[in-house]
Amino acid sequence: MTDTTHDIVDTAVAAGSFTTLVAAVTAAGLVDTLKSDGPFTVFAPSDDAFAALPAGTVEDLVKPENKEKLTAILLLHVVPGKVMAADVAGQQLDPATAGGETVHVDGTDGVKVDGATVVTADIACTNGVIHVIDTVLLPKG
Repeated sequence: MTDTTHDIVDTAVAAGSFTTLVAAVTAAGLVDTLKSDGPFTVFAPSDDAFAALPAGTVEDLVKPENKEKLTAILLLHVVPGKVMAADVAGQQLDPATAGGETVHVDGTDGVKVDGATVVTADIACTNGVIHVIDTVLLPKG
């Protein structure tokens, strides 16, 4: 990969550690959204985070009949606007996600999002930023 900055989807593809996330975004029909101008802040679960879900969960979610549920889960990982780690340092916030739910962001000791730890922060993209998390966020309901 060159030093050129790419959009969120192309950055995730190039990283190679988000194949499950990219497949899920594709199955949910969100590729064009995450390639649009944004800006977006994406809390991107790594492939290891998806692998930690109960067996069969991902395979079930990417089925066409579960597109609505998959979309709701994925939109929990997207916050409108570009929020860098320094923007939340020392703070606790509950921003609205692209899906309308809120997530709890705790920047008082590292950064956690609904209990998931940000393991790599501030991956700059042309239309926002990616923060890698170690757990897949699931709707509270």
